[in-house]
Amino acid sequence: MWFDSWSDVIRTVIVGAGAYGFLVIALLMLGKRTLSQMNAFDFVVTVALGSILATILLTSDVSWTEGAAAMLLLAGLQFIVAWLSTRFRWFSRLVTSQPVLLVSNGQLDRDALAANRLTESQVLQAVRGGGYGDVALVGAVVLEPNGKLSVISHEQMGSGSAMPASAREA
Repeated sequence: MWFDSWSDVIRTVIVGAGAYGFLVIALLMLGKRTLSQMNAFDFVVTVALGSILATILLTSDVSWTEGAAAMLLLAGLQFIVAWLSTRFRWFSRLVTSQPVLLVSNGQLDRDALAANRLTESQVLQAVRGGGYGDVALVGAVVLEPNGKLSVISHEQMGSGSAMPASAREA
């Protein structure tokens, strides 16, 4: 169907503008972290907020107020999770993943690759992306909590104080 009525189009524009504005304000209240380095919880909330926005825009059975309440609920829950994560280390470990050492002193840790469902070619791609033609030149590759691969040269390793705890214990 190409067209139902002008009232549906006008409703979509008006409700959409209001919902979009409310979503922007909610994201600003959540802070910069939500829009930058997302962990799994941030990602779920972002997708859910998008789904709510789409529902408000396209379903006339859901009022703007109901959608705003749903967005506010998710934003509030996300704020609580972030607040608890910054105050209680045990809670942070519960809701966020830890960095994982995939390469140490040029040697791939195949068990770590398998446990994190990564292939050797994905790690080698990150090594090449870091400007290295040989994995032996790499001091470490770390799978970060946000899913990115950090490539660290031997020269940049220093004391290793920024490395995952499991790497420092070895």
